Amino acid sequence: MNFKKYNVLSLFSGAGGLDLGFEQHGFTHLECVEIDENCVKTLKHNRPAWNVVQRDVTIYQPRHNNVDVLIGGPPCQGFSLGGNRNPNDPRNRLFLEMMRIARQTLPRVVVIENVLNLRTMIAPWSGKNFVDEISAQFKSLGYSVFFDVFRVCYFGVPQTRRRFIFIAIRGAAPKNYQLPVPDINPTTIKDALFDLGQNDNHKIPNHDPQWGFRSQVHTNLNKCVSPNDIAVPIRISRTGSDGHPIRSFDEPFPAIDTATVWGWAKGHLHAERVVKDRTIEKHVRNPDATTKLWRITADQMRTFTHREYARLQTFPDNWEFIGDNKRDCHKQIGNAVPVKFSERIAENVKAILDCQETGKEFEHQGNFQLTMAL
Repeated sequence: MNFKKYNVLSLFSGAGGLDLGFEQHGFTHLECVEIDENCVKTLKHNRPAWNVVQRDVTIYQPRHNNVDVLIGGPPCQGFSLGGNRNPNDPRNRLFLEMMRIARQTLPRVVVIENVLNLRTMIAPWSGKNFVDEISAQFKSLGYSVFFDVFRVCYFGVPQTRRRFIFIAIRGAAPKNYQLPVPDINPTTIKDALFDLGQNDNHKIPNHDPQWGFRSQVHTNLNKCVSPNDIAVPIRISRTGSDGHPIRSFDEPFPAIDTATVWGWAKGHLHAERVVKDRTIEKHVRNPDATTKLWRITADQMRTFTHREYARLQTFPDNWEFIGDNKRDCHKQIGNAVPVKFSERIAENVKAILDCQETGKEFEHQGNFQLTMAL
């Protein structure tokens, strides 16, 4: 078995989700480059030994030779269904910065993480699909490029979030190489959340549960509840969603993002869809709409703490998020790559490097059809 220590150069590091996965598999961080001040504070607070650089990637100049792995998740707002999906969004070009730095450092492996809708967008400067554009760019440097969409609930993460992953290998890929293989069964939310919902006394960072949530949309009866009452997770915002707002512990969550608000409810709990009175209610965008909206009634309600969102993103409890307000922390968590998924990516990349070192074939992990950009 090969125990060589590999290094990683991280761009668009965010709050550290992708970096933590690589740390878990023994990678040494050369630098973490991130522009957001709060993310930089989070990284430095939790890993003071890491070399964290606050800088715009477009002006970053690498100072390292012999880079084993280059990783990054360029901003996805231009591709995401949660954004405007504008092909001319300047953020769509940021993957070219990873290409620039790959050209300068020639890492052995490059990992790019992004939203699945990247595959349907067209690069306006070339007319190519963004997936083909990225693949062609790396192929021109002599890389073999593999990519696919991954539903992270089959990789140890309790949510149905889907992510697009590129893995580019300098030169030929190891014989029998395959992308990470999904588990047979999805990960549910019970192990991640149940204990936090039932017990308010956990002393962990970013966790200050406050019951008594009030809303003009939902009804908190503020009644006493029995200690034996089970708190259940609910979706508080996006009341027009087709999905039922009362969630089961025995299934994954929908994707955790920077907009949707989740919470807990106890005691008497009821949810139904009603027609909104658009003649008197606030924030009416379309008075002619007939969509029924979810309304929840419960004896007690509260919103999720940041730690509960972080649990769903599989961050360890000792990873503390630093920000000036709640929005700062929520944004860091929602934009992060789930840590357990990152670990599976890092495990796959380490196996590639081990194969390169030893000349052995890639160990077959199961029946999985990979996609390769030819």
